[in-house]
Amino acid sequence: MSVLVTGATGFIGRRLLERLLAREGDVYALARPQSVARLERLARMLAAGDRVKPVAGDLSAPMMGIDHEWIREHAGYVEHVFHLAAVYDMQASDKANELVNVGGTREAVAVSNALRADCLHHVSSVAVAGSYAGTFTEAMFDEGQPLPHAYHRTKFESERIAREDSRIPWRVYRPAIVVGDSRTGEMDKVDGPYYFFGLLDVASRLPSALRLPAPRLGATNLVPVDFVASAMDFLAHEPGLDARAFHLVNPEPQPTLDVLNVFARVAGAPRLRGVLPRATLDLPMQLGVVREVLLPQLGIPAAAIDHAFFTCTFDSTAARQALLDSGIEVPPLEEYAPVLWSYWKEHMRDGLAAAP
Repeated sequence: MSVLVTGATGFIGRRLLERLLAREGDVYALARPQSVARLERLARMLAAGDRVKPVAGDLSAPMMGIDHEWIREHAGYVEHVFHLAAVYDMQASDKANELVNVGGTREAVAVSNALRADCLHHVSSVAVAGSYAGTFTEAMFDEGQPLPHAYHRTKFESERIAREDSRIPWRVYRPAIVVGDSRTGEMDKVDGPYYFFGLLDVASRLPSALRLPAPRLGATNLVPVDFVASAMDFLAHEPGLDARAFHLVNPEPQPTLDVLNVFARVAGAPRLRGVLPRATLDLPMQLGVVREVLLPQLGIPAAAIDHAFFTCTFDSTAARQALLDSGIEVPPLEEYAPVLWSYWKEHMRDGLAAAP
């Protein structure tokens, strides 16, 4: 087996790389010149020897900037292409989302076609559902759903490119909000529920027996990065799964207040009670002083509030069925929340982030 990976040094990518190295074959990883040293450092951490082979390129360049001779020599040899490189940031500019998510996918598909790979594995996101109301299944894609943010729009468009422009078999993986490793707690940036950890840390100075009123928030969906990487690796190598999308999500309902209260319990902070209507949050969010002054002081970007709650639930029947005999499943948040919180306090509370 021989694979080509984009985004191998990213948060999900480096964990997928570790799992791919547990299999036989060569592992090629796209790397810009300034990133080769980082990739080599990661390979040493994984005790990979010379099995991780950098491929010079740039996701924003035609054919990902890969030398045409390299593509010609490896055509028919590279069996799997894993495309993970993307912008995973609701705060990123429209231009950055378009350049990397859409343009990068277009070039990754072109390279996969030229390599005549057995399969393109495209990492999408549940963001393709946009503001769809109801249950969004793995068989659904273009349902006319509103796509209110550049991240939603570009993840949708990049998945469309993978589906329609691939001349080789493809598989799509749609993770929910990815949090730290369920065993080590390692996380690379403040995102999702982490934006509220600072508030919980401050609130931990209050009597934990207090119950604080809060707006009735919608649902969220969290999955640890080790589950995502393990599920992708397994699903990629199972036969008979081409031309399908898989939701890598928590199959159990996760009301946002319940999630925050799990972390509040770990932090020793008062619990939140959803006794206020949602409008009590919506109205202040329309005020400039809240969006431009108060939230930044709390370290919470407005986009994190605007898109913190899903309007739909994600059915993961196909993924769970395919993973049934693998032993790979989403652990209960209550089991790994303490290690996420501990890692945040030790490594991220002061703005630090993990690095490979």
